[in-house]
Amino acid sequence: MKNTPVVSKKIVFPFILITSLFALWGFANAVTDPMVTAFKKVLELDNFQASLVQMAFYGGYFTMALPAALFIRKYSYKVGILIGLSLYATGALLFYPAAISESFTFFLLGLYILTFGLAFLETTANPYILSMGDASTATQRLNLAQAFNPLGLIGGLVVAQQFVLKNLKSDDVVFSELPEVQKAAITTADLMVIRDPYVVLGLSVIVVLVLIAINKMPKGKGEEMHMPLGQVFKSLIKKPVYVEGVITQAFYVGAQIMCWTYIYQYAEAIGLSAEEAGNYQFIAFVCFFLGRFVCTFLLKYVDSGKLLMGLSVLAVAFTLGTIFITGMLGLYSLVAISFCMSLMFPTIYGVALEGLSEDESKIGAAGLVMAIVGGALMPTFQGMVLDLGGTGYSDLKILGVSEVNFSFILPLFCFFIIAFYGRRVAVKHQRS
Repeated sequence: MKNTPVVSKKIVFPFILITSLFALWGFANAVTDPMVTAFKKVLELDNFQASLVQMAFYGGYFTMALPAALFIRKYSYKVGILIGLSLYATGALLFYPAAISESFTFFLLGLYILTFGLAFLETTANPYILSMGDASTATQRLNLAQAFNPLGLIGGLVVAQQFVLKNLKSDDVVFSELPEVQKAAITTADLMVIRDPYVVLGLSVIVVLVLIAINKMPKGKGEEMHMPLGQVFKSLIKKPVYVEGVITQAFYVGAQIMCWTYIYQYAEAIGLSAEEAGNYQFIAFVCFFLGRFVCTFLLKYVDSGKLLMGLSVLAVAFTLGTIFITGMLGLYSLVAISFCMSLMFPTIYGVALEGLSEDESKIGAAGLVMAIVGGALMPTFQGMVLDLGGTGYSDLKILGVSEVNFSFILPLFCFFIIAFYGRRVAVKHQRS
């Protein structure tokens, strides 16, 4: 590999500004995951209904990714980022009227619009980072930027734990057995608790929007290029590593969200409280954070495909432990999966766009962001598995384990798919 800097000194400050966005959408992801549990308790939902939080959140990515790519193709990366931040702030601030109306549908709408903004940001920021330097260091550069995403995850989790879950009154009583008047009062109070961090988040996003707007940002390489759109689509479809990368990314995001969302249900099934479960999710995020830096370092010496395949196989082993080892050891296995996942998103993203022109990358990035819809679909399927025996998490035995354990067969399948893709990429690199 050439002795080329990952980030040129000339663009360090713009790189830092764009990298801050990775933490910003990480925060939104982490603060939303525990809301599945929060809404279930406050609004007395079943597991499937509660999983609609993730459906709305990740469904927004699928809806807006391609329009975002077409927009930045016509305008610029900076304009795309400003539009994304505007939508992000709007969706977060909608939680204020949603809490007043006490409408679950209104909350889902807020999340849906919020992720319109995230779709713009991810469709823009990822290829922008790839273009900020030499192509030979592009995957390293993206892994470096993505390494700050877990800081947002950790921050979001702390806020969710300390300012939401910890303060829910419905968590301190047998909610379903209360008189309707008392139940209504608690519901109103708890929805305000859920509302507040999103309103503060929306105001914070506006501050970031202003900072990006007043600073001069470099153009991406080839930002003026405009291949005919039909030609771009035809070209992308003929690239199997890209097409398979989109499919693999959908399975990865599904696996990630399942492992992070249902850690609460897994912990509750073995007798831990939501607050205690949050501590283990915090440890999982720390493992994810450390893994990003470890893997960015290892990519200097190990082929990205081989490393992706190796960590996927390790994730398969830990997921089998999650399914078939009951008690705390199973929970430890679930936490350990996060270290393995740390490499996956940016590496799949980087290798899928390898060798594409800048114009192809903009549209190709949309496909990879649309793949985030895996985070909407897969957790919903897992919620349906959890509901097989009832609304509890240990109502039914499947293959000798409770349905919450068995439900992790879905991320297990995902990690097999990712391992296969890693092997394909490694073989391609050996031949080139």
